[in-house]
Amino acid sequence: MGSLPHLAPMKATSGELPHGGEWAFEIKYDGMRLVAEVDGPAGTVVVRTTNDIDATARFPEVLGLAEAIAPHRAVLDGELVALDEKGRPRFGLLMGRSQRGKDDEPAVPISFVLFDLLHLDGSDTIGLPYADRRKLLEQVVEAGPTWEIAPVHLGEGQDLLDVAEQQGLEGIVAKRLGSHYEPGKRTRQWIKVKVRREQELVVGGWLEGKEGRSGRLGSLLVGYHEGDVLRYAGRVGTGFKAEELERLEGLLVDLAVDGSPFDPPPPRPVERLGPHFCRPELVVQVAFAEWTGDGRLRHPSYLGQRIDKAAQAVAREPG
Repeated sequence: MGSLPHLAPMKATSGELPHGGEWAFEIKYDGMRLVAEVDGPAGTVVVRTTNDIDATARFPEVLGLAEAIAPHRAVLDGELVALDEKGRPRFGLLMGRSQRGKDDEPAVPISFVLFDLLHLDGSDTIGLPYADRRKLLEQVVEAGPTWEIAPVHLGEGQDLLDVAEQQGLEGIVAKRLGSHYEPGKRTRQWIKVKVRREQELVVGGWLEGKEGRSGRLGSLLVGYHEGDVLRYAGRVGTGFKAEELERLEGLLVDLAVDGSPFDPPPPRPVERLGPHFCRPELVVQVAFAEWTGDGRLRHPSYLGQRIDKAAQAVAREPG
């Protein structure tokens, strides 16, 4: 048997809630997107991030999928999540797991939430309608101790969006029932509707802290890409634990550069604080209240580092 195909995940476009009977709706999970290549007969599983990092060793809980789908061979799309005490997905809880090595013991229980099937037993399924792929997924995979099938809601999506808002979730994703899977592409066949503002941003520098943290990391200077240009989006100074600040300091020292990677540079009030700059390679997840009129984040808070996102691909999302 040949190797399983290596497929990049399809991406949703931010937008308003669509209406009409041709849509299905799923919860938008606040975790790490993974594509799993699962060979049941061989007993092997490989999971890859959006930016093509092999993350299998970091998440040994997914290895049981091979036995679960045997005798099938499949490529599955889903979101790896860590749940808080109320059962809600929280990216910040997953952060520590994504940075662990293969010899570390699991620190946080996780679940792999599966929502698409891209290949089955030698045949690609990406040309099938979403509704048919979902049926196949439910036939091939049964829920297990560390994986599950994402629930789907048919009809109007407002009720599910209301539930997401009430439970403090990130939002929902609307998927056109007849849509094909387009690997690696962002498309309006899938629309993400957010009720909590979050997005990934690129770290381009940092400011020193005050008082007890004088001379050490106090806040991150972050931005997003417009084409090849990195635009400044503000500074993030809350949401950090002490050990995370120390870890980030080590990363930023190795990325240090003399000049600003932002175009234009940060505004004069930031320049007066003596910023340190770095190569724009580190991607972080940030929650915030809103975008200001001049393209800055209002009340941003750090959620964690993303190893599954390429810095050059980080752009400002609408809204």
